[in-house]
Amino acid sequence: MLNVGILVFDEVEALDFAGPYEVFTTASRMHARLHPGQPAPFAVRCIARELAPVRARAGLRVLPDADFASAPASDLLIVPGGVVDGALACPATLAWIAQAARGAATVASVCTGAFLLAKAGTLGQGGPVTTHWEDLDDLRRAFPALQVQGGPRWAAHDAAGRTWTSAGISAGLDLSLHLVARLTSQALAERTARQMDYAWQQQP
Repeated sequence: MLNVGILVFDEVEALDFAGPYEVFTTASRMHARLHPGQPAPFAVRCIARELAPVRARAGLRVLPDADFASAPASDLLIVPGGVVDGALACPATLAWIAQAARGAATVASVCTGAFLLAKAGTLGQGGPVTTHWEDLDDLRRAFPALQVQGGPRWAAHDAAGRTWTSAGISAGLDLSLHLVARLTSQALAERTARQMDYAWQQQP
């Protein structure tokens, strides 16, 4: 079982975290149907600085499963986007991202979550990164050493496929399904997309 840790913070975009949450929890549910009695492939948690409710963008309130102090180590770390100004200015959030990313086998961002990965020092200078089309120029200006690319819906930042960024909400869903296929099987990813009635774009 892989621990999937999804960061949540005030003004997070609801679908940026809820989309990956739905993908990985649905994948576990479909795995249980296909392989009764076997352990679920993913344990998914929303993690915040504190256990108090997080106010997502547009007012949705989210109750985290764990805080930075109590969260188990993440095998897969998901950093969503939204209005990230507050999170970018929070030393505790940046320190936790850096620590969690060091211990994770796979790290992925959705939309403007790429800013958080970059500010936390998780993105090096050697590979492509992307974000929402509206924020590409801001990412280039803020982090000129990064190889920011518009066009791909998602991008592997390194040859090993350890760190990924995605362009927006639907791209985050597509990347999440790609990671299900990469970490488990193509068949489970396809079954998950079918269950979600989602037209998975398998190519970036």
